Amino acid sequence: MDSRQAEFVVSSQRNFFRTGATLPVAFRLNALKKLYGAIEARQAEICDALKHDLGKSETESYMCEIGLVLSEITYLRRHLRKLASARTVPTPLAQFASHSFTQPVPYGNVLIRSPWNYPFLLSVEPLVDAIAAGNTAIVKPSAYAPATTQAIAGLVAACFPPEFVAVVTGGRQENAALLEQKFDLIFFTGSQAVGKVVLRHAAEHLTPAVLELGGKSPCIVDASADLTLAAKRIVFGKFLNCGQTCVAPDYILCHESIRDALVKALKAQITAQFGEKPLDNPDYGKIINIKHYSRLLGLILPEKVVFGGETDETRCRIAPTILTGVTREDAVMQEEIFGPLLPVLTFRDFGEVISQVESGGRPLAAYLFSRDPAQIDLFRTRMIFGGGCINDTIIHLATSQMGFGGVGESGMGAYHGKAGFEAFSHRKSIVDKKCWLDLPMRYQPYTSRLNRFLLGQFLK
Repeated sequence: MDSRQAEFVVSSQRNFFRTGATLPVAFRLNALKKLYGAIEARQAEICDALKHDLGKSETESYMCEIGLVLSEITYLRRHLRKLASARTVPTPLAQFASHSFTQPVPYGNVLIRSPWNYPFLLSVEPLVDAIAAGNTAIVKPSAYAPATTQAIAGLVAACFPPEFVAVVTGGRQENAALLEQKFDLIFFTGSQAVGKVVLRHAAEHLTPAVLELGGKSPCIVDASADLTLAAKRIVFGKFLNCGQTCVAPDYILCHESIRDALVKALKAQITAQFGEKPLDNPDYGKIINIKHYSRLLGLILPEKVVFGGETDETRCRIAPTILTGVTREDAVMQEEIFGPLLPVLTFRDFGEVISQVESGGRPLAAYLFSRDPAQIDLFRTRMIFGGGCINDTIIHLATSQMGFGGVGESGMGAYHGKAGFEAFSHRKSIVDKKCWLDLPMRYQPYTSRLNRFLLGQFLK
């Protein structure tokens, strides 16, 4: 796709939106129903694609991708009429007689750019929110997940005409061509580096953008934590999808008194969940491609590996790996890992934790394992991060009841459920002024003492 072809697709969607076809709630509900049915019918195909691209098992594909999309559709079908309705707000006495309300309306034509790590979920879930809000949409999945991209393209083509929803395949050329176009909203999920590029292009057209980025998400374990349970839940969250999860615990920051016991528990849990030879576990996935595999190898410090470290270049697999003795100057602490490497760092006083975390920017996620109410309160109120969990990992993103998003360097805006509908909507503020009464005090000439008195009373 070149710029001329991209312009044609965008223009056709803009013309379709202008017809008003996407505005009725009934149209949106029907579109969501059609998409739900098509996903159910194509589950096997989608699972096969995810297996091809990332080595995901059928269970993981449903639990972490397909099922979450279906859940999002169910939530929005159930609540859409209420979400799309006008909301009455109080009217100041000075505007009597009036009815004041806010009305959500779609932005128009939106671009959704998605990453490769959860290629189905992170392409289709924002699309669900965009459709629910009444937009047209162009979806651009990552070229790094070609099988899933083709599955998404087939799914969308079976449900919608391209002037309503279109999937653009390809790589850098297509990404560049799309960013040259004027959209009404851009929704991007990916790295901070590419997020900056997207935001610069959006600024050229003063286009609003929702950015779901990343960062080094800490997992804090204090001396009061249940170490067995903590290890179980950390291992699940960290090594799910081979660590290629934007909200995976990037590193552990534990009290120095429990480090050895925690590492022992982590080792036991890795074996319990993935077996003695994780590389031979058919349900353990793979690194997306050789480029990222090689990058991860460069982050492994052999002398600091205390568990794991096995690799298989032919299958792009790296076993769950624990590193100790890591410092913040090591390469593994200089970037988001996005792989199955788990550095374990320590602290002496909980007060150190906040400053240590803040030194790396505001993370997309943060996790605390503790039974100490005071430290839990500090985590809740003092630390700034996108979202997180207390005594668990990653599950905060798996609900349509809460918004999901970053803060600062980890992103701007949020989606999921109500927040997703709002992310793809503009809420207009409207005053419906009645004609049967027209108070004179706002009009010139401003000479009446009575009018000034009344104005003073009304605006207090």
